[in-house]
Amino acid sequence: MYTPHTYPVALLMMLVSMLCWGSWANTQKIDKAWRFELFYWDYMWGIVVCALLFGLTMGHTNPAAPVNFFRNLDSASTRSLVEAFVGGMIFNLGNLLLVAAISLAGMAVAFPLGAGLALVIGAVLNYAVSPKGNPVLLFGGIVLVCAAIASNAMAYRGLSKSSKSGTKGIVLSLLCGVVIGLFYPFVAKALTGENHLGPYTVYFVFALGALASNFPLNYAFMRRPVSGPPLSMSDYFEGGPAAHAWGVLGGLIWGTGTICSFVAAYTPMVGPATSFSLGEGNTMISAVWGVFVWKEFRGANSHVRRLLALMFALFVLGLLVISLAPVFG
Repeated sequence: MYTPHTYPVALLMMLVSMLCWGSWANTQKIDKAWRFELFYWDYMWGIVVCALLFGLTMGHTNPAAPVNFFRNLDSASTRSLVEAFVGGMIFNLGNLLLVAAISLAGMAVAFPLGAGLALVIGAVLNYAVSPKGNPVLLFGGIVLVCAAIASNAMAYRGLSKSSKSGTKGIVLSLLCGVVIGLFYPFVAKALTGENHLGPYTVYFVFALGALASNFPLNYAFMRRPVSGPPLSMSDYFEGGPAAHAWGVLGGLIWGTGTICSFVAAYTPMVGPATSFSLGEGNTMISAVWGVFVWKEFRGANSHVRRLLALMFALFVLGLLVISLAPVFG
C-alpha cells in the first residue's frame, strides 16, 4: 500500500484532492439537457470503478503486507467496516443535495456555500476525532474561509435578488453542507483503532455504502424532483453514450480526489482535519470554473465583482494558513 513519507508529497495529494473535488461537477454541466438525477447514476458507477482501480494498484503494492487491499478487508473489524459504509451513505445524501443545488444555482454558488459549510462542520468534528496540526492555524484558516463564504453569498444575492430557483438553490446548498460535514468523521474513525481499515479499503467500503444508498435516494429525487417533471428509469436508458460517459468521468475525477484525501489523512503528520479542510478548498476551484468558464455571474455590477474578488482572496489566504497547520503542529 502506498502512503507518502514526507509532508510535501502529502500536501501535493491534498492539492490534487482539492482540484478534483472542485472540478468533477463540470462533467454535469456539459450536457445541459441531461438531468442531474440521470447523470448521478453514471457518476456513482465511476466512483465504484475508481475504488477498484486504486485498490488493486496502489492499495496492492505488496501482497504480503498486512495492509494489503484484500488482507486488510479480511482482517478489518466490524466497527471499521460499518463506519466506512455509513460514511458513504451520509456522503451520498449530501452530494445529491449538492448536484441538485448546482442545477438550480450554479457551481459558483452551490460549492462555496455547501462545501464551505461542510468545511467548518467537518474540520471541527475531524479534529475532535484526531487532534493533529496547529489548532490556531487550522481554525484561523477556517475563519477566513467562512468570511469567503459570506462574500460569495452576498455576491449571489446582489446578482439575483428575486430568483425563486436561486433561493431554493441556496437552501439546498446549506443543507448539503450540513450533511457532507458529517461524513468524514466516520471515515476518520474507520482509519483508526484496532484492526482498522487502510485508506484504499476504507474508500472501497465507503463507495459501496454510497452505491447502496443511491438506489432509494436518487430514485426519490427522480420521482419528486427539485425542478422539472418526474423521471423514470426508462429515461436513463434513453441517454446516449456521451451522456453516460461524462457521468462516469465525473465519478472517476471525484474518486481520485477522495483517494488522495484519505491517503493524506492516514499519514501521521497530517491527520483527517487538515486533509479534509484543505480538500474543501474545492470551493475556490469550483468558483473559478463557475465565474470564468461557465459565466454564472455574467452581467454582475461592480459591487458584485468586488465581493467575488474578496471571496477569492480570502479563500487563498485561508487555504494557505490551513496548509501550514501540520508544519507548526
